[in-house]
Amino acid sequence: MQILLQEIIPTYFEKEQFTGSEIWGKNVTFSKGEHVHIVAPSGSGKTSLIHFIYGLRKDYEGTISYQNENIKNFSLEKFSTFRQKNVSIIFQDLRLFSDQTVRNNIELKRQLNPYHPPEKIDEMARRLGIANKLNRLAKTCSYGEQQRIAIIRALMQPFDFLLLDEPFSNLDDNNRSKAFALVKEECDMRKASMIFADLKQLDFFNEERVLKL
Repeated sequence: MQILLQEIIPTYFEKEQFTGSEIWGKNVTFSKGEHVHIVAPSGSGKTSLIHFIYGLRKDYEGTISYQNENIKNFSLEKFSTFRQKNVSIIFQDLRLFSDQTVRNNIELKRQLNPYHPPEKIDEMARRLGIANKLNRLAKTCSYGEQQRIAIIRALMQPFDFLLLDEPFSNLDDNNRSKAFALVKEECDMRKASMIFADLKQLDFFNEERVLKL
């Protein structure tokens, strides 16, 4: 499976905003199994790009294709089904249900299209140090804890591509390392790809293709 970007430019960009970019206005292919680190300084459209690829926004020129099919032609139903099977995401703003428990936030996602059994939630929560938070409301957790919740939630479904928008920004080095190890382990097991966008190149993410946004 491949995702192809063909001369994508946000409609609200001024020309100088994409000059020098290795993605905006270029032809770029992401193939299943490769890991791509997108280095995106503030104001360069990092979150917009992730949302474009996920199909949440259409305010861009150019074409984004999954397996040579323009995603702007997908119906809402087709895109919803496609994402449940093929593309998962960790949003920068997390989008948790604040008045639901941590476990419910993760389990609701898992039930949409299960990849892991329910007990995998407990295992991943232990690995990321939030096992004692599973029965608490999400809104009572720190932002760093909420980031770990969102990471586990994204890993509950099948995917060929995992989109990550600054997923570790509020984690210390130790927790960042644990979270990245879990994400990479899951991607490698599925032969899936990470498309990882962050403000700067991260030292622990050094085996992959790096593109400047």
